[in-house]
Amino acid sequence: MRCPQCGTESNPQAAFCGRCGAKLLEVKPASVREYSIALIRRSYWYYIGQLLLGAILTCAGGTLIFKGPDLMKLGFVLLVIGIVTWAIVPIAHRSVSWRITSDRLMEQRGILATSRREVELQDIRSIEVTRRLRQRLAGLGDVMIASAASADYMIRMTDVYDPDGVAETVRKARLKRLA
Repeated sequence: MRCPQCGTESNPQAAFCGRCGAKLLEVKPASVREYSIALIRRSYWYYIGQLLLGAILTCAGGTLIFKGPDLMKLGFVLLVIGIVTWAIVPIAHRSVSWRITSDRLMEQRGILATSRREVELQDIRSIEVTRRLRQRLAGLGDVMIASAASADYMIRMTDVYDPDGVAETVRKARLKRLA
């Protein structure tokens, strides 16, 4: 059994960690099922540059179509590129998600080829919320969650709505898991 505080492997029958003295968790019965608490995605504000580029290309293409037959082909090309740029945004929005469950925090990236990282709630060492000026104006922020299992293992949720609420949800789920 691993200590939730320091990550040291301990004797399965031990009630407390031999290294730091933290209370060790009891093994959960198999009848208790894991359930989803929250699904978090990046805000559309993360894609504002791509949305503006699509708008500029679409407007430029539409304008060139009506300027004359010489510029019509270029106008259609710009119009199509602008529309494709807009169409990519919802796909990119769904390509990164974070799910908080009753047992773990999962990060999933990708559409066709995916990668998934997981941190057990009991292994969470720290939760950090940062909000840059641009993020504060839009009500966004970054949430970084470090694992006690490894010093360099971290899940970073970027540009999420209500980062303080997300951090509090993770903290409450962790406390409930540890109880």
